[in-house]
Amino acid sequence: METILGTHAWVLVPLISCARVTDVSLGTCRAIIVVRGHRILAAGIGFFESIIWLLAVSAVIKHIDAWYLALAYGAGFATGNYVGIWLEQRLAIGSELVRAIVFEANYRLADTLRDHGYQAVQLSGSAGAGRPAEVILVVEKRRRIPELLAAIRRDAPGAVYTISDVKSVYEGPSRNLQQRGGAGLDWMLSKRR
Repeated sequence: METILGTHAWVLVPLISCARVTDVSLGTCRAIIVVRGHRILAAGIGFFESIIWLLAVSAVIKHIDAWYLALAYGAGFATGNYVGIWLEQRLAIGSELVRAIVFEANYRLADTLRDHGYQAVQLSGSAGAGRPAEVILVVEKRRRIPELLAAIRRDAPGAVYTISDVKSVYEGPSRNLQQRGGAGLDWMLSKRR
């Protein structure tokens, strides 16, 4: 095997390229997962990422005079970034905070979102010049964000919304009460008044 690879280093091109796609994809996912605070998962991914990288780079260094291996290495790196971001978006690990600002008083966006099972918190305010505005806050799992945004666009087409990553979420007593059929956050807030 070594003599085949030694005389025909071009056989390594697809192997090195695939190895780089794999290790860079894992590295991209790992970096995003680290930011989200999942230490154990990131450590496991990092273990396999480093082994694959070591194998790929050693093959290129061993045949450093083969310029096409350097191209395979670079192409695998570039492709791996794209694949890693795509993969992390499909995994959708973690939660996000969606802030929707509604400028029309007749929209009942918070109530509609609650009817769909979201924990929506509504804050009333003003957009200036006597125009009412409401800010609706929802912390939700990333995999449910597309359907949440679709509900906002459908039920309050004039709403402006932003999305922020959430590093960690404490699902305290209000979430537990809601899951057991209680009034949840609204009940807790009314008891504090």
